[in-house]
Amino acid sequence: MAKLVMNPVLTSSGVELSKRFLGTKLSPNGNTSSASASPPDTPKISYPSISCSETRGRRQRRAAVAVEKETKVGQVDEEVQNGSRNGAANGAAAGASKIRDTILEKPNNFSVYDYSDPPGPRSVHNYMEQVPEFLTDDGGPPRWFSPVVPAPPADAPNLFFLPGMDGTGLGLILHYESLGRLFNMQCLHIPVRDRTPFTDLLKIAEEAVLTEHARRPNVPIYLIGDSFGGSLSLAVAARNPKIDLVLVLANPATSFDRSQLQPLFPLLQATPSQLFGVVPYLLSFIMGDPIKMAEAKVKMNASPAERSLQLRESLLTLLPTLPTLADVVPKDALLWKLKLLHSAALYTNSRLHAVRAQVLILASGKDQMLPSADEARRLKQILPNCRTRYFKDSGHTLLLEGGLNLASVIQGTGIYRRGRNQDVVSDFVVPTQDEFDAAYNKNAKLIWQATSPVFFSTTDSGEVELGLQNIPNDRPVLFVGNHMYFGLDMTIIIYKVFKERGLMVRGLAHPVLFETKWEEDLQESSMSDLYRNFGAVPVSGKTMFKLLKTGYSTLLYPGGAREALHRKGEAHKLFWPERSEFVRMAARFGCTIIPVSTVGEDEILNIIFDLNDIRRIPNLEEKVSIPAINLRGDLADEVADQPIHFPFATPKLTPGRMYVKFGKPIITAGREKELQKDKKEAQAVYKHVQGEVERGFEYLLWKRQEDPYREFGPRILYEQTAGGDKQAPTFKP
Repeated sequence: MAKLVMNPVLTSSGVELSKRFLGTKLSPNGNTSSASASPPDTPKISYPSISCSETRGRRQRRAAVAVEKETKVGQVDEEVQNGSRNGAANGAAAGASKIRDTILEKPNNFSVYDYSDPPGPRSVHNYMEQVPEFLTDDGGPPRWFSPVVPAPPADAPNLFFLPGMDGTGLGLILHYESLGRLFNMQCLHIPVRDRTPFTDLLKIAEEAVLTEHARRPNVPIYLIGDSFGGSLSLAVAARNPKIDLVLVLANPATSFDRSQLQPLFPLLQATPSQLFGVVPYLLSFIMGDPIKMAEAKVKMNASPAERSLQLRESLLTLLPTLPTLADVVPKDALLWKLKLLHSAALYTNSRLHAVRAQVLILASGKDQMLPSADEARRLKQILPNCRTRYFKDSGHTLLLEGGLNLASVIQGTGIYRRGRNQDVVSDFVVPTQDEFDAAYNKNAKLIWQATSPVFFSTTDSGEVELGLQNIPNDRPVLFVGNHMYFGLDMTIIIYKVFKERGLMVRGLAHPVLFETKWEEDLQESSMSDLYRNFGAVPVSGKTMFKLLKTGYSTLLYPGGAREALHRKGEAHKLFWPERSEFVRMAARFGCTIIPVSTVGEDEILNIIFDLNDIRRIPNLEEKVSIPAINLRGDLADEVADQPIHFPFATPKLTPGRMYVKFGKPIITAGREKELQKDKKEAQAVYKHVQGEVERGFEYLLWKRQEDPYREFGPRILYEQTAGGDKQAPTFKP
C-alpha cells in the first residue's frame, strides 16, 4: 500500500510546484515557460500519478498554474498599487477560469483504513515550515493552488479557501487530509507584495465560483473564509444569490471596525522599521494562543504524561518560529492589509441583506483581534440561513489551533452535501479512525471511563465469548437491541464495533435529535453533531431501506422513544410494536440480524422524575415536552405513548459497569423470498429476535454478579493503577 505524504512545496491542482515555478504559465502542450529566466539546471516538471490504496482507486492530476507573472522583483509598492493591480486582477481572474478538471477514478470501496502508516498530526509547525516557499515570488498576482491529498469521491463538490490576513492560503494546512476526503480543494494565495484591492480580489473569487457553477450547476460550491476571507466569502454570496453556495466562516472580519485593537492601528505607521520586526511576533500572541496551536501536534491517544511532554516539546519548537511572521506581514504589507480589512468590512456589511447562502460561522471565545462572538450573534440575526459553532477557548487563528477538525464540524452540523438537497445516506463520508477517536474523546470518553463497558459476542453454535470476534464484517449486519435511557449506549456500541471490526454502523435515531431550530446564538458542539459524525440518521422506513440497500450495517432500536425515555423500574423492559417490517427488509437484502442486549443502566443513572410523575402535575407535561412527530401515532397501545420530554435523571456518584452482549447471528441470506412473502415466518423471526434480546438481559444480569470489578471503586482503582489504558477484567462467560 502506497504511503501518501503531503509535499511541503506549493502545488497547483495537485501537482508539485516548487517556488521557482510560481507564476509559471502552462502552455497547451504541457511544457512550461517562465516570465523570468529560469536556472539552466531547472528540472522538467513531471506529472506524477498519485497512488492511493487499492480500495480508494487512483488519481492523476495535471498542472494548472493560474496566471502569468504581472510584476517584477524590485517594483516599488506604489507602482504595484497604482499601475499593475488592474492587470494583476484581470490576469488572475482569467487564470481562475482555466482551472483544470481533476481526473478521478471513482473508488469501488471507501475504506477507513487507507493508510498503512498514517501521517502524524499536523500543526502550525507545518505552516511555519511551508511559509517561506510562499514568500519568494515577485509580488503577484493572486493565484489558486491545490494541496496534494488523497482522492475525494468522484462527485465531490469544490471548496475554495479564501485566506485571512497572512494571504498565503496555508490556513487549512491542519485540515488538508480530512477535507480532501470531502472536497476538491482550491486555495487562494495572495503574495505578500501584492496590492490588489478588495473589489478586484472579489472578482477573482467570483470568477472561480462562476466557472465551477457553469461546469456543474447542480453541485453546491463551498467557500471557507478565514477572517478577511470571511468578508470576501460573504461578498461573493451577496453578489450571487442564485448560486448554491455554502459558506463556512472562521471569525469573519466583518467586525473589523469594532476591533478592540483599533486604537493601536495608527501607531503601527509610526513604528520605526528597526523595531517593527517585533510587531508580528506580538500580533501572533494576540491572534492565537500558542498553547492551543502547539496542542495540534499532540497525539490524542497518548497518556497524560506523554501528552504533557509532547505539548512541552511542541511549544518549545513553535516559539522560535514565530518571528517568521515578520516575513509574512512586513510593515508595508500590514498597513496595506489593515486598509484592505476596512474596505472589505464596509463593502460586505452594506450587502449582507442580499446573502441567501447557507452559512456556518465558527466563532472563538478568546479572539483578541476581533469581537467574533458578538459578530456571530449579529450575523445570525441578519442572515436568513445562518448557524453558529462556538469555541470558547480558542483565539483568532482558530483553523491553526489543535482540537478542531473542520471536516468533522462540517459533517456534524449536517451541511455537507453533493447535490441541491442533502441525502443523509449517500452524502455521509466514513470517518477515519482519527476522526472517530476525536469524536469519542470529546463526547463519549467520560461515559466509557465511568462505566468501563465490556462486550461479548456469540458463536454460530451459541457459545458466548468475550470480545467481538464473532460479529461478521464481510457483509451488512442489522443490529437490533434495547434502548438504554436517552440512548447512552448507541455511540459506545458504534465506536466499539468500528474500532475492532472495521464495520461502519449507521444508527437510526428520532428525527427530533437532528433539529436545528433550538440552537443557541452561540451554539457549542451538540449531541446532534456527535450523532451525525457517528453516522446516525433520522429513523424512517425509507431511510432504513436505503441504508440496507446501500450496504451499510445499521443499528435499530424498535422500542423507540418509549424505550429511550422509559419510566422508573423499566430499565430492562422492551416496548416493541408487533411489527415485523425490519425482518422482511433485512431479508430483502440478505442482511444478517444480530440481537443486542445492553445491561447496566440501573447502576449508572437515577431517574428522578419520569413521565408518570410529570403527568401528576397539571400543565407540566406541555412545558417540558418537545414538539415532535409521534412516529407511532397509528398505534393505540403502550408503545405509542412516547412524547419527547427533557430527561430528569442524574448519574450515580459511583456508577456500575455496562455490559453488552451480541447474540447469535441470524442469517437471512437464502431466505429472501420466504421471509418477504410469508408474514407468519417473518413474525416468527421477529419474535425470536425479541426473545434473544430478553434472554441476553437474563444472562448479563445473572453473570454480572460474578464480575469482581462490577463496583466502581475496585474497578477505577485497578484501571488507574494499571496506567488508565488497561481495562479491568470481568466475569468469564
